[in-house]
Amino acid sequence: MSALMDQSTQTVLVGTGALIELLLKGEFICRTTNEEGWRALKNNSTRERVEAYLNQINRTVASAAEGDVFFCGYLQLGDSERKVISSQFKDICQSLIPLVEWLVLVQEASGQDAPLNEGAPVRLTELQSRIEDTPAFREQLAKLSQYRLFGSTSSNSDAQIKLVFKRLVELGYLVRPNVEKQIYIATGKLDYLYEVIRFIDETEGLSLEAQAETATQRDLI
Repeated sequence: MSALMDQSTQTVLVGTGALIELLLKGEFICRTTNEEGWRALKNNSTRERVEAYLNQINRTVASAAEGDVFFCGYLQLGDSERKVISSQFKDICQSLIPLVEWLVLVQEASGQDAPLNEGAPVRLTELQSRIEDTPAFREQLAKLSQYRLFGSTSSNSDAQIKLVFKRLVELGYLVRPNVEKQIYIATGKLDYLYEVIRFIDETEGLSLEAQAETATQRDLI
């Protein structure tokens, strides 16, 4: 009986250790990227064990998208922690324009009413066909693919879109479950990105949502 209990405890610790390692690496854990880890963190007792360990090193389990996306944050902010967060925030801000332009392109070319959210599939072949058939979409793709975030130097739309998607997988915004298929799935890191955009909008007074709505209405007129 004791041996069984020891084995069970060891399994829990190993599972918790793997989650802690992923969080400390900066991974965003959601149902799409890691369903087993996501379910574990949705469990209060597991999350409390992870939280207890992280708290010892001034870290905490943070969440986005109403608790459906988990990542690692700081428990308390000192000067060194503020410098790290400032650097991370700066990196995100520098990536915002190309990422937002890509999201807009996907939404428009796919004819969707709402932007991508975690779990939504993107069929690259279909998307590429629609982009290549529409000059305005081809121009949008060419422009955004040349941003430093993607770094394309090609004038070929096939090479441009494949590089963009490759980078988005590397950055954690998309996953490709089957390498033999051109189907990508949006991850919870996109939902986190939307919260960052809302935060910037609210704190900087940019009224991005109102501007977007005005632009849409102007286009309709």
